[in-house]
Amino acid sequence: MRLEGKIAVVTGGAMGNGLGIAKEFLKEGAKVIILDYSKELENTVMKLRENGYEVEGYLVDISNKEEVLNAVSKIKEKHDKIDVLVNNAGVCILGGFEEMTDELRDKHFNININGTWNVTKALLPLMKNHKASIVNLSSVTGVSVADKGEVAYATTKAAILGFTKALAMELVNDDIRVNAILPGYIMTPMVEKMAVQSNPDNPKSVVDGIASAIPMKRLGTPEELGRLAVFLASDDASYITGQGIVIDGASTLPETLTMGA
Repeated sequence: MRLEGKIAVVTGGAMGNGLGIAKEFLKEGAKVIILDYSKELENTVMKLRENGYEVEGYLVDISNKEEVLNAVSKIKEKHDKIDVLVNNAGVCILGGFEEMTDELRDKHFNININGTWNVTKALLPLMKNHKASIVNLSSVTGVSVADKGEVAYATTKAAILGFTKALAMELVNDDIRVNAILPGYIMTPMVEKMAVQSNPDNPKSVVDGIASAIPMKRLGTPEELGRLAVFLASDDASYITGQGIVIDGASTLPETLTMGA
């Protein structure tokens, strides 16, 4: 129960990595507040409550500053502090650089960067001076690797790592630690959608191909990512701030391509 008595906000927690994080936080004793714009939010909150967990949910488009401020205002009515913020919400839509519209570029920037900025800034007054922790979801994409069609996504995820490091220095005297998780391939609805985009006729072949190129020969799970988030949010990581922790099954480790090995 490493997070017993703590209140955690998780953006994009209705499904995928965010839900995996929320579940692991709840198992460790935290109360979880989910911010999401997915229609799955209500169903997710209901199921978690049925399992005996303390969960709140707010339907919010984090790229919309006013919606974020309204949600945080409601949170303040119930809670006088927030112990953990996990900035997980994000989008990845594949598209070539030359063909990409400004609208699609801005969607990545507005959610992945501005949304993280909006939520963090709005919640900071509730996080100062009581050993709080912020965990941002960056990626190995953009920081270490990239594939065709990922220019917008890679740009935003690299920016999140820079945001993490700079913010850690700003908040260190406020007793707030700021770290980032850099996932490789985790089996989420986003990856499933990317697989369909890449090969609509046989998306499973895309996932199998990805797994075959990972030294561990599989994709990670949202729960595995969630356990790393628990560690970074807990007192076990009390001397860690401004860092990006990779969780990728060693996919970025090989120095040379080992086809079929």
